[in-house]
Amino acid sequence: VQLQASGGGLVQAGGSLRLSCAAHGTFIGSYVLGWFRQAPGKQRELVASITDGGITLYADSVKGRFTISRDNTITVYLQMSSLKHEDTGVYYCNAETGSYTGARKYYWGQGTQVTVSS
Repeated sequence: VQLQASGGGLVQAGGSLRLSCAAHGTFIGSYVLGWFRQAPGKQRELVASITDGGITLYADSVKGRFTISRDNTITVYLQMSSLKHEDTGVYYCNAETGSYTGARKYYWGQGTQVTVSS
């Protein structure tokens, strides 16, 4: 599975950005798609995730401002609104899938930089 992310950039505080991540390959069994971010000097953290059944999960810091969604081509989107300076960081998409051995597998896309100017 390969993940290709796009959509980052520079935006003023209060603005919006939409990130996309296209998954290429075969998912085995159930899967979860997610977005993580890493700010300078900080650990990578979960921003939002969505299961193949459409169940979503958000970090408290982005609830009400960010929306995660996916389509049938297994592209995951992150619509970010009311952006704050503290949303600045490198955003990574992630996929968790099954495998023929039963073990769960994890894949990462390349990061995309989001910079929010205050």
